[in-house]
Amino acid sequence: MTKITIKDVARAAGVSISTVSNALNDVDVLSPVTKSHVLKVAKQLNYVPNLNGKQLRSGKTKMLGFFTTSVSGPYFYKLVESMSRECDRLGYGLNVFITKDRQVIMSNILGRRVDGAIIYEELRIDEEDISAMQQEKIKAVFLDRVLQNETMGSVIFDSYVASYEATKYLISLGHKKIVYISGVDTMFDSVERKEGYLAALRHYQLPINEDYIIQGYFEEESTYNAVKSFLHLHPDKVPDAFLAGNDLSAIGCIQALKTHGYEVPLDISVMGFDDIDIAQYYTPPLTTVRNQIAKQGIQAINHLVRLIQKKEQGTVHKLTSELVVRGSSHVKIYSK
Repeated sequence: MTKITIKDVARAAGVSISTVSNALNDVDVLSPVTKSHVLKVAKQLNYVPNLNGKQLRSGKTKMLGFFTTSVSGPYFYKLVESMSRECDRLGYGLNVFITKDRQVIMSNILGRRVDGAIIYEELRIDEEDISAMQQEKIKAVFLDRVLQNETMGSVIFDSYVASYEATKYLISLGHKKIVYISGVDTMFDSVERKEGYLAALRHYQLPINEDYIIQGYFEEESTYNAVKSFLHLHPDKVPDAFLAGNDLSAIGCIQALKTHGYEVPLDISVMGFDDIDIAQYYTPPLTTVRNQIAKQGIQAINHLVRLIQKKEQGTVHKLTSELVVRGSSHVKIYSK
């Protein structure tokens, strides 16, 4: 099928190419009758304008880019959905780039293929890249990484405080031996949650045991294997509770405990982070920390668009979390 061109529209409408261009680009030089006639003909012919030329002239794509290493799992599903809806509301499209290739990331950002970028922290954009972006006045918002300058900002969770409060809650139940299941050591959230956990132990003068910090990489299967390995290697160090870096890790932890004959929460309490949709329906329902994932996505898009429109400079937006107590935690009962 032959692609309809602007020449075809002009010929069918009986006007010049420049008149068609003015009508399509809403340039205020035509009479309402002429404009209406041209647009009607273009619609009848199913004419699709060449956006590349329009973008080159305006310097705008009306597209935002989300750069990440993955979109799998409930966190990313909710995040991308909220960002997409907010983009649509503000008149932008959203391109999702899933890659670990630094060159691909930077060529898309510096090549202006999007008007602004939302960058997930795990990509580890280094200081040299940041400097190049700053020099080119690239508008960007980072998730889970603190960064603030004229054209770039951040939207983060206060993971340190949230983890401190989560550990404090478990201690209030009488738990003294608490294992922390960490995520990825290079990630902001993972580091902050670990530090919050350690700070609470120190504050309540509980011993810090390196064996009580295991790695689950924020994944259900990895956590399942890590907890099984811990129970096998340390049968004499069975904890009172596990604090998992996210809800998927908490679920993997509970599954591993069940295979070893432990009942959650009567024998061991388990707590997660994020409050993903399945958390309230799992057996037992997860005690967790509710992070405002949808709000993170909405705020990131809003901040980025305001940066693009030069209505504000880069800011660090810190989101608070909420403790949600359900059935996977229980008061510790000490035998006499």
